[in-house]
Amino acid sequence: MRTTQIFYASSLYGAATLAAAIDSGCFATADRRLLLVANNATTPETSPSLDTMPGFERLRDRFDGVLSWNEAIAPFHPGGWAPRPDDGPMWERYLRMLWDLGDDRIELAVESVQVNPALAIAQLFPDAALDVYADGLMSYGPTRNKIDPLVGERVRRLLHLDLVPGLEPLLLAEFGAGPQVVPTEAFVKVVAELSDAVTDLPPAGEGAALLLGQYLAALGIITFEEEEALHVRMVRGAVALGHRRIVFKPHPTAPASWTRALEREAAALDAELTVLDRPLIAEVLYRRLRPALVAGCFSTALFTASAFYGIPVARIGTEPLLDRLTPYQNSNRIPLTIVDSLLPDLAEGGTGLPRTADEMLTGLVSAVGFAMQPQIRPDLRGAAESYLAGHLSSRTRRYFKRRRLTALGLPGGIPVPRNAAVRRVARRVRRLKRVALGEA
Repeated sequence: MRTTQIFYASSLYGAATLAAAIDSGCFATADRRLLLVANNATTPETSPSLDTMPGFERLRDRFDGVLSWNEAIAPFHPGGWAPRPDDGPMWERYLRMLWDLGDDRIELAVESVQVNPALAIAQLFPDAALDVYADGLMSYGPTRNKIDPLVGERVRRLLHLDLVPGLEPLLLAEFGAGPQVVPTEAFVKVVAELSDAVTDLPPAGEGAALLLGQYLAALGIITFEEEEALHVRMVRGAVALGHRRIVFKPHPTAPASWTRALEREAAALDAELTVLDRPLIAEVLYRRLRPALVAGCFSTALFTASAFYGIPVARIGTEPLLDRLTPYQNSNRIPLTIVDSLLPDLAEGGTGLPRTADEMLTGLVSAVGFAMQPQIRPDLRGAAESYLAGHLSSRTRRYFKRRRLTALGLPGGIPVPRNAAVRRVARRVRRLKRVALGEA
């Protein structure tokens, strides 16, 4: 029987990670390898698909063909569509016919299997072996939703880049998915291929600072005005450190007005600003521009800059976001926690490489992970209790909500009164809160 491997990707960063995994032998040989591309932008018709981005042609030879998920399920949107349970067999037959799969044995490699379209793809091939590759810093956090065991128990491995050496991902560990590192040198080599295909980047100049935009307002984390002000603070912080040349890489969907605000600020500070709004991954810019500093809020790219290219980095604006991020189980909480705890603060004039991950960081991530998803990872309660009992301080309290700790009966919550009747009421309220938190 012929074996076909289908690799799903929605970003050039994801496709580069897959290429690195293939190059380093993370996948067994197969008769065919197909890349399944999805464009998850709000309006895919006006946003470039990853297979049209600069440099993609350098990745194409790893695959025997490129498929489009958007075309396969049109007119539905990839992020909002999932098959009805009774329609699964029909859709599988349709896809096998559309993609000329016949009776092939299918092996899948997908990203973010807890949400669509990756979840839908996994459901439509119920007999396929399943590997998941990690979505940046989020892989260090717990699975954001309960996954149907018919999908979760098929996951064999979690492939991930070693962004935070010494820290092990929590993602999908409840199903026994073993983490496997994609070699750094393989990923850096793939980035070099992408970089060689980009020939018209403007020179940044020696000592330039590269600022990363994330468009947090689109996620509802902060307001449009607050994010614009955050970018302005990035410019001020970089100039205060002596960087007169500033390169800003906005999020592809960020409004153009932010660029104008930064241009005014840079001019007022007598700095030279270059805005790179091309669809390039940040790692290509590290190789081509060789910046002296990379600064941002809590982007995964801060860690690829430091861990893979040795570039000094700095964070800005993370502490207030820890308080604003809702609900507590928001999947951005672990990336935000890691960045805040390991990276120097640009607002305080700090730059450099991240602090080394140690048992303290492992304990912190385990405690935050349990507080985020106690139903999914009840096995982390002991680690959470141990960390909170020994390390909760004015510095680390920012990573937790007192109400959350109280509801879960963890150290650092509001003490339960000694009166027996009051304790019974408190326990009843705590049980109700646990149910509510689990359903939220």
